Amino acid sequence: MTAAHLLSARWIVPVEPAGITLEHHSLLVEDGVITALLPTAEAHRRHPDVTETRLDSHALIPGLVNLHTHAAMSLMRGLKDDLPLMTWLKEHIWPAENRHVSAEFVQDGSLLACAEMLRAGVTCFNDMYFFPEATADAVLASGMRAALGIITLDFPSSYAGDPEDYLRKGLAVRDAYKGESRLSFTMAPHAPYTVSDRTLTKILTLADQLELPIHMHLHETADEIAGSLAEHQVRPLTRLQALGLLGPTLIAVHMVHLNEAEIELIARAGVHVAHCPSSNLKLASGIAPVPALLAAGVNVALGTDGAASNNRLDLLNEARTAALLAKGSTGEPTALTAHQALAMATLHGARALGLDARIGSLVPGKAADIVAVDLSELETLPCYDVVSHLVYAAGREHISHVWVEGELLLDARVLTKLDERELMAKASHWNRILGAKT
Repeated sequence: MTAAHLLSARWIVPVEPAGITLEHHSLLVEDGVITALLPTAEAHRRHPDVTETRLDSHALIPGLVNLHTHAAMSLMRGLKDDLPLMTWLKEHIWPAENRHVSAEFVQDGSLLACAEMLRAGVTCFNDMYFFPEATADAVLASGMRAALGIITLDFPSSYAGDPEDYLRKGLAVRDAYKGESRLSFTMAPHAPYTVSDRTLTKILTLADQLELPIHMHLHETADEIAGSLAEHQVRPLTRLQALGLLGPTLIAVHMVHLNEAEIELIARAGVHVAHCPSSNLKLASGIAPVPALLAAGVNVALGTDGAASNNRLDLLNEARTAALLAKGSTGEPTALTAHQALAMATLHGARALGLDARIGSLVPGKAADIVAVDLSELETLPCYDVVSHLVYAAGREHISHVWVEGELLLDARVLTKLDERELMAKASHWNRILGAKT
């Protein structure tokens, strides 16, 4: 969508200002940017000659932001299920990765993930995985946005041999793709139990120098806490605080096991939290104290985690699960409202990535990253409250159109830049390989 174009819908939920739903409004998009949000009748008067797309039974929302995933692990969806996290990782996932993960694996898995996410209304995702250059190529082929992690561990993998090697390779990828407007980067130390103090200190220095966020699994399981106490005599957050990592550049993923003092600590430090409710439930890691985090002023956004541990890259489903968990765990039906859950799936994720000036809400001046949700199906009728329907009733199957910077990437449920048959063939290829050798 290069020339001026009107998107006119039954409803528009801009997310900013909070709690607002607009009826019979239009977005004017010019050169990939939203330049006006106004009543449709007024839009017709002001712009009578502008091409228009009418979505008379739809709600327009900002593109969803998936704040934590491992895109290429789509090829491991359902590989080994119903196991505790460390058993799953050490006995199955890490050995499978050492045998099979390559640049080809990552590109194919990331293409599959991009297709799934686009069909679920996700326009931007924050990734952590090996061979990030392969993920970058997949993202560019799909037309999406992504923040790519410069992953770092203290043990070797098929991608790198030691922390220095991980960092060298990751920084080279950042340099190679820094001119791509739809790509950004994070420093991505895997977790406190896989990265040493020495490596974390170097990562913090690089993050400060390059002005990059730090994306890290943290306080995911009770075993992680116990292991840190045994090895370091402190809980992981205390260890990171001593190293200087707690601050507004940190995206802490999971944060399931927190005490009141730790919630206050991360609130004061400005740490962002990526809440992955379905993955936490499936791995029996626990339930993050999201209502307490929000009450303390912490920016909490939503992530799917990888398809190997979820097993869906469906952020609307995460919004619903997050809201229901918050209510059920507190006994308060208002603990997390539909409007809050939608903000967590959009603007909060953009804010954590430092992209909220460009994406995350439908306001003039921001990129036209827009999702259309069809609310005319039997499953979504009647409709009294649009945002309630988006969170509690609609699903990814109701997402009909997706634009990124005004470029149409999903048109009536059909991907415009990715070949679905080709992706199915790639998935079948890896299914045979992993199924035969795992």
